[in-house]
Amino acid sequence: MPRAKDNMMMPTTAVDPSNLLVVAAAPEHLAAARRLAEHLGARLGASADELADVPLGLVFDEEGLALAGAGMALRADLTDMKPRLKPANLNRELLVKAAKIKGAVQTPLAIDATAGFGQDSLLLAAAGFRVRLYERDPVIAALLADAVRRASLDPDLAEIVARMQVVEGDSACALRQLSEPPDVVYLDPMFPERRKSAAVKKKFQLLHLLERPCMDQDELMGAAMAAAPRKIVVKRPLKGPYLAGAKPSYSISGKAIRYDCLVMSRPAG
Repeated sequence: MPRAKDNMMMPTTAVDPSNLLVVAAAPEHLAAARRLAEHLGARLGASADELADVPLGLVFDEEGLALAGAGMALRADLTDMKPRLKPANLNRELLVKAAKIKGAVQTPLAIDATAGFGQDSLLLAAAGFRVRLYERDPVIAALLADAVRRASLDPDLAEIVARMQVVEGDSACALRQLSEPPDVVYLDPMFPERRKSAAVKKKFQLLHLLERPCMDQDELMGAAMAAAPRKIVVKRPLKGPYLAGAKPSYSISGKAIRYDCLVMSRPAG
């Protein structure tokens, strides 16, 4: 799936590109590996055997793109979300309830400003939103784009992911330059108290090598407000403070997380 060209940035990952290796598991994947290596400023390896000599690598194989390191591999995958997308389950999703726009008369637009691996965006797309996914780390953005590409080949997901557009870039800048005001801006910033959770699966520790400090809370919230959406939805730990001290209009809470909803003054229509 092509990426939008607005707000494109030069690749800037938390990993030193000279320490990042991109390899193809088979000759048919070599062209894709070469393009990604050039984009990231990373080295192109001759075979997957070279991954043993670097802390982190990306490998193209028959299943798509994977992040590899420390004997582990991590692949962004949207197919395991299928049970949650069934209508009866989808309507119970707290995020879907939080993002609902009263009086919307056409397919609403949601901006996922902190896309990650896109699971939340998939929920929004399944609920009928057009979703623009911003991810500022180019390695994570590549993994995300590959997951969306593979999902587009799945008959159960193709129609949903057709409403998802991956953009590599800084959402804080993009939100201030949008050509159309979104209906919803969704924020799920990664904070230290969440990264230290014992519930994080071991192989997701690979992502910690890519993480950079969370952008300034005031900057992120200010950019979301500048986009003039009808609603800002913020995912927070259940007992966590409000993002940038912005008191929500209301919150929807689960057992471990809550969604703070800031309803803005722009009328629907």
